[in-house]
Formats: sequence, C-alpha cells, structure tokens
Amino acid sequence: MKPTNTNFLVFTLLFLLFPIHQMNAQGCVAIRHFSSCVGSTLENNLLNSGDIQIGMNYRYFKSFRHFRGTEEEPDRVTNNTEVVNNSHAWDFFLTYGISERLYASVTIPTVINTRSSLYEHGRNERNTSFSRGLADIRLGFGYWLFDLESHPNGNLAVGLGLKIPTGNYNASDIFYNVGPSGEPQVRPVDQSIQPGDGGFGATIDFQLYQRIVPDLFAYASGFYLLNPRENNGTKTFRETLSPILQNEAIMAVPDQYSVRAGVSYSISSAVSGSLGSRFDCVPVKDLIGGNEGFRRPGNVLSIDPGIAFMAGNFSLNLNVPFAVRRDRPQSVTDMQTEVATGEPRSGDAAFADYVINFAVSYRFSNKKIKIDPSLKDIFKN
Repeated sequence: MKPTNTNFLVFTLLFLLFPIHQMNAQGCVAIRHFSSCVGSTLENNLLNSGDIQIGMNYRYFKSFRHFRGTEEEPDRVTNNTEVVNNSHAWDFFLTYGISERLYASVTIPTVINTRSSLYEHGRNERNTSFSRGLADIRLGFGYWLFDLESHPNGNLAVGLGLKIPTGNYNASDIFYNVGPSGEPQVRPVDQSIQPGDGGFGATIDFQLYQRIVPDLFAYASGFYLLNPRENNGTKTFRETLSPILQNEAIMAVPDQYSVRAGVSYSISSAVSGSLGSRFDCVPVKDLIGGNEGFRRPGNVLSIDPGIAFMAGNFSLNLNVPFAVRRDRPQSVTDMQTEVATGEPRSGDAAFADYVINFAVSYRFSNKKIKIDPSLKDIFKN
C-alpha cells in the first residue's frame, strides 16, 4: 500500500506509534481529570498546513481502594467505610495545522462526578454528592523540531499551553447530618470532584517517537501543569473533622504532571496496538507559588495497553491503564502535624484499579503534496 500524500503518511505513522488519544491522569481521589493543553498524540498533532482535527475523548474511573503511602487499607472496603468516586469526563478538542510543523489546539472538557462516603455525612450513614458541568478549558501550541518528511524514523515535539479557570471550583451539594443540630447543609463538594480548580495554569509538554524496526516504534510523552495560585478560597470544612486539619480549611490549586512511554506495533493497515507504562502525579509541593491549603498528593504507576483502528480520516482509540503501584505521600499538613505533635501522621486517598479511555476523531484535509519515493517503503503496512 503506497501513500500518495502527506495526509496518508501522517495517518499511517501515527497509528504505528500512538493509538491513544489524550494522556489523562490515572483514577484517584488525589488526581483530578486533566490532559495536556495540546494533546499528546501524533494523530492530533501531525498535520498539514490548514488541516483540522476534531474529536472527543471519554474517560471513566471508579476510585475506592484506600492507601496511606504505598500500603493499602483493605479494611475500608470490608467495613464499608471506603469513599467511592465515579468520574466521567468528555474532552472535546479541535487541532489546527498552522504549518506542517506548527499546530494549535483547544480542548473543552466536561465532567459528571459522584462521590459516596460516610465521613462527609456525619459518619453514620452513606450519602452521595454530585457535580457536573464545564471544566477548565485549555489552549496551546506545539512544534515539531524536525521536518516530518525528512525525519520519518523519529521526531520530537514540544508544546506550551494555557489552562483557563472556566470550570466551577465551588460546586456544592447537600451534606447530611453535619449541621449544629445534625441537620443537612449545602457545602462545596470534595476537591476531587470539583469541575475546575480555580486557577490560571501553564503547561509544558513533549512528544517523542523513534523507529526500532519496521512496524515497531518506541514512544514517550508527558506534560507538567504549573498552577501558581496557592488556594482558590473554596471551603472544605475539614477543620470540623479534626482541629489538626485547620490548615486544610481552604482548597489548594495544586500542580499536576504525567509521563508515559512504551512501544507500538502495526498489526495491519487499519489496526495497531501498544504496550507501555505511565506515571501520573499530584506533587506534595508546587514548582511556583505557596503550598498552603488542602490537597491530596498522590501518584500512580500503571501498565498501559492500547489498541487503535483507522478507516480513512476516521479513527477510534481505546486504552485501559491498570494501576500496579499507588502512593499517597505525606502532605504539607501531615508533615507539619508530625513535627508539632511528635506523632507520625499520613493522610489517605482512594485510587482506582483501572481507567477507561476511549477516543474518536476525524480529520478534514484536502491538501495533497508529493512524497519522496525513498520514503514510501518505510510507511508500507
């Protein structure tokens, strides 16, 4: 099968490499939904000048396994005291090829979340809080460092982006048995299911691919979200649970980052598969700004299998990362309390076993240019 234009070359290459649409954080109460401002897949970012790529990425996870550090607390599930988050997110994106190497992207995310717990409702009965709506919109630019046609065996892209606080960071619901006389009260929902975080942020990201042998490529990508704002003013009411949680009375606006790497193999002209690993993290401290306020630091190491299908300009992608290591390190409050009391303290967080990521996209392109004949054999399937 011989490609006759750059658009087909691009599609063939991307499905050899990267059958996963967006790099999303692993499911965790500590880690909110977020993806890179310019995406992290070749499908969206290898574009002709004037090309438009549109699509949607759906993500779901259920977090319920509690960890302190890397140690699981299985009794939480056994005793029915676990916190259960069900998170649904839809990222609608559009990427535009400014040139063959420079591209721009906008991502409009929406979420529907539920959170079931005992401790937020007086500890005597389980109830569910709910949030939904627009999350934080992302805008970004990316650039391939090397010419795509003359460097078909490997390339590196770097990107910069802006996160706009369009999502509600003070979403509220009814909490039961929490008033002075045990009556219900309307309070902000937990940080983990807030649609937005309330801060302007900046992202830096990269994408790298390298051919190993015909039909087999190595890949790597990652992003870092910098959130300079220290807290967003939204109350947590955690200080009502214990006097030592006074520092956690207001929600923080934490940084977040994710990296992934692996290999991808072309099974046929329409189907490819990948296997890699990923690491997702909310750090204990931000790179810029203060660290006061409530955050649940956490990180997840996952095995990341994926599969992709392409028909013309239409594509489908599915990946399901499985957690193999989950860690809820000490927060700033944990460390401050340990110093003040002399007693060890480490908060907990609930993590998911796996995350479902499903993406669909379509490209609009009419531009056709000649391909160097010496490159054609490389992109046969």
